Amino acid sequence: MSLHRHNPAELPPPAGFAHAVTANGSRLVFLSGQTALDGAGTVVGSTLTEQFAAALGNLLVALRHAGGAPADLARLTVHTTDMAAYRAEAAELDRVWRRMAGIDYPALTVVEVVRLREERALVELDGFAVLEEPGGV
Repeated sequence: MSLHRHNPAELPPPAGFAHAVTANGSRLVFLSGQTALDGAGTVVGSTLTEQFAAALGNLLVALRHAGGAPADLARLTVHTTDMAAYRAEAAELDRVWRRMAGIDYPALTVVEVVRLREERALVELDGFAVLEEPGGV
């Protein structure tokens, strides 16, 4: 399996995302939206950054359970209830990403929404990954 990130010189330099990702692999993993819910179903964290870290952790748990790793993420969508906070905390969110997922960024879209399923949730992450079949098929 291989993912190749494309960042054309004609576009602005990406910060925390890749402009495009091509994938060669044989299994797709579609990841449901994850918020900052703990195992008991309670939203944890009071800031966007805290909730982003928890939601990313949940997304990565689901991905690992499916046999993937952070570098396998080809696409991620961030849904936030506060775009101004997202912009203000962007540097810290990037540090969280690098600490938890590394330096291989997926194609990314950030969307502001009115509210998420859990009333206290400030952010939700969903995406998909491309994995190689076991045994390298």
